[in-house]
Parts: sequence; C-alpha cells; structure tokens
Amino acid sequence: MKTRRFRIITLFADIVILGISFLLMVWTKPASLKGYLPSHGLFFAGLAVMWLIVSLLNGKMHRGKIINFSTLFNRVITSNITALALTALIMYIFRDYAYSRTVVLVTAIVATVLDLIFGSLYIAYKKASIQDLDEYEKYKTYRKPSEIELVGEINGNGKKEEISSEIHAGIMKAIERESGPDIAEAIISMTGPKLSERTAVLSTTTIFNIESLPEEKYSYIINLHKLNDIRKLDDFLDAVNSKLEEKGYFFCCVETKDQRKKRILAKFPPVLNYIYYFFDFILKRILPKLKFTRPLYYFLTRGNNAVISRAEALGRLSRGGFIIRQESFIGNLLCIEAKKRGNPFPKNENIYGPLIALPRIGKGGEIIKVYKLRTMHPYSEYIQDYVYNLYDLGFNLQENMA
Repeated sequence: MKTRRFRIITLFADIVILGISFLLMVWTKPASLKGYLPSHGLFFAGLAVMWLIVSLLNGKMHRGKIINFSTLFNRVITSNITALALTALIMYIFRDYAYSRTVVLVTAIVATVLDLIFGSLYIAYKKASIQDLDEYEKYKTYRKPSEIELVGEINGNGKKEEISSEIHAGIMKAIERESGPDIAEAIISMTGPKLSERTAVLSTTTIFNIESLPEEKYSYIINLHKLNDIRKLDDFLDAVNSKLEEKGYFFCCVETKDQRKKRILAKFPPVLNYIYYFFDFILKRILPKLKFTRPLYYFLTRGNNAVISRAEALGRLSRGGFIIRQESFIGNLLCIEAKKRGNPFPKNENIYGPLIALPRIGKGGEIIKVYKLRTMHPYSEYIQDYVYNLYDLGFNLQENMA
C-alpha cells in the first residue's frame, strides 16, 4: 500500500514538474504562451506520456531502487534522456519538424534539474538521523491523539446536575423531526433530564430567529444547525446568551476542521482528493484569514460551511459567556453542551490577525499586555481555564464561576 501510494504521488509530482518546466520555457519565448501552447501542446502530451512510461520502467518512481544520491542521479538522468530521445525519434518518424528544438531540449533539462533537486531533498530527509536514539524510542511510542480520542477522554467532564423531572415529550419529537431518531437519542443521552417545557429547539443560522423566540428567558436552547453556516457567529452566540436565564444551557454542533478533512479525503479517489483539499484549504482557510482577501471569500462562499477547528468552536462559546460542560461526537459532528456563566466578553475584531495581545502578570503583580505571534487556533485564548480544568493544571476558574 505504501509503495503504491509513493508511486502515485511521485507520478503526479513528475507530471507537475514537467508541466512547470514546459510553461517556464514557453514563457521566456518572444511569442509567449499564446503562440506556443497551441502549436506545442501535442508535443508536451507525447513527451509526458513517454516520460512516465520510461520512468516507471526504469525505476525512477520505485521506492526501493532509489536509495541514495548516486542511484537518484543515475535513474533520473537515464530515464529523462531516454524519454526525450524516444520522443524525438517519434517526431522524426512522423516528419514533424514544427516544434522548437530549444523548447523541447530546455524543457527536458529544466525538468531533470528539478527532479534532482526535489529528489535530493527527499533523500536528505529520509537519511536524517536522530542523535539521541534512547529518547527517539520514547518519541516513537507517542502518537498524537485524534479529536475523537481527546473528546472521548473528557466527555462529561463537568459536574452533571441531576434533575428529577423526565424528558419533555414535545422536545424529543422536535429533535427527532429535525435530526432523526438515532441522532435524537444520542442528543437526549447527552443533555439528559435538563430539558423541560422551558427548552427551545431550533435549526437556524440567523440571529433574528433567536431574538424572536416568544419567551423572554429559557433554561435550555438547542440549535441543531451546525455552527459552520452561521456567518456572524459571535453575534449569534451573544443573542443566545441574552435569551438564557442564569446558568441556562446551550447545545450546538460543529464540523471540525479535522472532520472536514477526513470527509473530503474519503469523498474523492486518491490523488484527486488531495488536489481538491489543497484548493479547499486555500479557499476556506487562507482567504478568510487575510483582510484583503476576506471580501472575495464571502463573495464566493457567502460565509457558508466555514472551517472551524475544535479549539475555535470552544473558544467562541467561552467568549460568548459560556462554560463548556460536555463534548461528544454524534454522527459526523462534534456536539457541545455549554452552560451560561455570565455576559459575553467583548468581541475582538482582529481575531484572525498575525499578532495577539494576552494579559500577563508582570512585576509587582501588575497586569501587563504581552504581544506574540499567533501560533494557536483563533479564540483558543478564551479556553485557557477549560484546559486547566481538564488536565488539573491549576485553579479552576470555570467551576468557581459556575
């Protein structure tokens, strides 16, 4: 399986390198792309096919045959020269002399140089050794836990409030209508008997539907629409907070960035899935983070199906004046039960900026502002108390404010 995957990746990379080399060469010619692409397109297609066939037969894309720099140099040079020679022979046989010899030759030379550069980097990476072998053995046994494993360990970490009243039948039916019986049963097992006639069940992305709820205050609000589709999420959570009584509960769901990546890679066949994910990453994770590209992002997506990490989802809820009580994966979504602890914190308009300001204790106990590069997920600064509580790192601020 690993060998097949390696061949697919190198096959795709070799075509990309050859294509870049061809475009670079054509771009330097006086007639540029418009003049050379139509006339040399057939040549490039033939060279690409021959390039791949010879590479596969000669072992240029075989994981076990390129083991050091000398074998890399030997197989890359022989494969590329053979492919170029066969392509030139075919052109001669068909008496096709319309192609520029400079374009043909330099395309192969540039592609060969790039092959050697990237191949050398790969071999250098594979040959890099760990100096402290004893410590390395310990590191090898460690594997970063997945989100599902992390949530499974902490699910229900908050103190569950036992309420003797039974689950309201109307609430159960409302959840079943929107999400189906299986999901409804999982949600009910998570929320427990806290649901009552003062519970509101919605599936909405608009602040208006929250503010238009008939009662002034609710003990529990359930929104079954995922947070990813709510454009003004901070304002939405502020509206939910205002509709909850003190220590009221809010239940919501989100598709995390890890779940999104897993869904995309499973949806498309190998190679194509990573190509799709590459462009999805640019559109959904880079464009909305930069101020000058954000309008383009909203124009293309209208803010729907935004990428939200687990840390950001928890952080947004914490900023909105909630304590995280429970997390659980239900279906393809991460479901969160949060408890109102007070009013929301002020919104930070520069939450995606490269710099972040954090309060820290300075000399003499004075609170100072520390600036640092943002190396963590947006909004994760709001869940410091939650992390402290999970791993018993110190004073439990959330429980004291609950």
